Amino acid sequence: MRSSNPVFSRRFRGNNGYAGFNAAPQAGTAAQGGNPYAQPANPYATDPRQGAAQGGPDLQQGYPQAPATTGRMTMDDVVMRTGMTLGTVILAAVAGWALNVPVGIGYGAALVAMLLGLAQSMFLRKPVPAVILAYAAFEGLFLGVVSKAFNHYAQGAPVQAVLGTMLVSVGVLVAYKTRLIRVDRRFVRFVTAAVIGFVLLMMANLLFAVIGGGDGLGLRTGWLGVLVGIAGVLIGAAVLALDFKQVEDGIQYGAPREESWFAAFGLTVSLVWIYIQMLQLIGVLNED
Repeated sequence: MRSSNPVFSRRFRGNNGYAGFNAAPQAGTAAQGGNPYAQPANPYATDPRQGAAQGGPDLQQGYPQAPATTGRMTMDDVVMRTGMTLGTVILAAVAGWALNVPVGIGYGAALVAMLLGLAQSMFLRKPVPAVILAYAAFEGLFLGVVSKAFNHYAQGAPVQAVLGTMLVSVGVLVAYKTRLIRVDRRFVRFVTAAVIGFVLLMMANLLFAVIGGGDGLGLRTGWLGVLVGIAGVLIGAAVLALDFKQVEDGIQYGAPREESWFAAFGLTVSLVWIYIQMLQLIGVLNED
């Protein structure tokens, strides 16, 4: 299991397919299609040869072997780890705001957070809580600095962005649980392409801003800035739906307990993405 956010992770490609746990579909699902990421075997099940050697059922003969319940990820694990990471983000953001951290240091913290996120998602084979919490701390410091900057010319923007992020998160959760959002392979491909395209567009806008000054391509001002902000929020919401799918699959198919750190990491990255897009959208709407 990898972090769900495609900005930082390889989660959209597992060992043999797309996002999710490549787990076998449960018996009784329609056409054995309950898990849209289903592959021939559950990667968290024990080796079938070991089961046969120990006198247990032989998976090669079609008898599924349920993983042991001990040491498996639970919803409580995900909630607790997510609370820790989001709590770290909030505390660091409050510190960055209260201590009047310079903008330059704030952007430096964002760079460090990005590097830590990339390291955890792409290079470390297992979740490292210290790296994830360090990411949360540096990301929070950046959010505190940028939130205070936005608040100077758009009074109350950070509070509005927080409320907007909460509403979007609840809306996505309800839509996911009621299956208004169906996370399948097509959905994953669409979201992956949207995230990559959006990030490349923002990088191009930043490059033109550095070279030519001003707002670069004008993607963060005027009516175009509003459209880009809305698109950014919608993309973040779609990624959050992928997070919910990853958590659901991890619990259902017996992911190791340590994977709850990856789930917490993915949820935190997605929520930070939505908050930043909300903040920028509110800033554009408050332009004179």
